[in-house]
Amino acid sequence: MIQVGDEEHRIAPGETAFGPRGVPHAQRRVVPAAGRILIAVTPGGFEGFFRELADADRTGKLGPDAYAAASQRFGITWL
Repeated sequence: MIQVGDEEHRIAPGETAFGPRGVPHAQRRVVPAAGRILIAVTPGGFEGFFRELADADRTGKLGPDAYAAASQRFGITWL
């Protein structure tokens, strides 16, 4: 399921959803299985959020503080 604002969409393999800047969005798995999601962000730069969390994981520091610091730097508000 993909939530964009107040709307929820069930997305099948190969389908897409658009989450405009400034509109809260989230995803969740609705069936028990492995899954993948491809996210494209423009303009670039947001990939730094994921790199920062990967670095924290690699150094054993991944946790609430790492998420809070990265979220603040990249302007993320968690639903």
